[in-house]
Amino acid sequence: MELNSEDAKLTPRVRLGRRVRRLRERKDLSLRQLSERVGGYSHSYLGRVELGEQLPSEALVNTLDEFFEADGVLAELLELAHDTLIPDYSRKAIDKEPEAQRIQVFNSSVVPGLLQIPEYSRAAFRRVLLGESDEQIDDRVAVRVKRQRILERKEPPYYWGIMDESALKRPIGGISCMIEQIKHLLRLASRPHVTVQVLPFTKGAHPILGGSLTLHTLPDGTTIAVVESFDSGEPVESPRRVLELTQKFDTARTLALTDDESLDLIRKYLKEYEVEYDS
Repeated sequence: MELNSEDAKLTPRVRLGRRVRRLRERKDLSLRQLSERVGGYSHSYLGRVELGEQLPSEALVNTLDEFFEADGVLAELLELAHDTLIPDYSRKAIDKEPEAQRIQVFNSSVVPGLLQIPEYSRAAFRRVLLGESDEQIDDRVAVRVKRQRILERKEPPYYWGIMDESALKRPIGGISCMIEQIKHLLRLASRPHVTVQVLPFTKGAHPILGGSLTLHTLPDGTTIAVVESFDSGEPVESPRRVLELTQKFDTARTLALTDDESLDLIRKYLKEYEVEYDS
């Protein structure tokens, strides 16, 4: 990907916007004219992209790459911009995620990220990232949705997600959002490569209280771990430390309800939310 010296000093988001603007100006098009030529994306949306205020969707970037015959440059810049939204401590694990043969996740307060619907992710990000604009939140949601495609592959990794019951009890995004989120959980849990379990309140303390743990097992058998609290995280590759964390996950799994019991509890919460929504 070719970048000039001016671009190299800018953030990927701004570099992407400036590249789109230069390509548009070379064709002597206004924003409104470009909007008409690329399928009706609003000129105001394109303007925000050019100013670096909002990242474009993958669909828009692919359309612009083709329209401007940019040889994938815009898609590469979008990928760089997405990378900046991933915390440094989890970057290596996320980079390796597409290679993972097995993904094991425990979350103590929210539905695991790869199982979230966009509305739920957006509501959670908005509460945690208080200083970010709606456009910045949307960018983070887009990155999470992109990562979720790993579960849609023809040969997906085996996914094992465990959540504390509090993730079901806390109505992130409101009642209607939780109804759709729980329905989505049930749909995913019906797939042969996805296991969803709930660790109930009745089990009391567990080894991952107040945080989350992600384990990516790679084709060569090695495992990369990430431990997160509400505002920080730690990447782990030391075999001894990874073993300790795997044992914590295994302990949480033994405390969790069985697959069928977990699904029964999830359905119970769905019914409760539906009754509350209708009342």
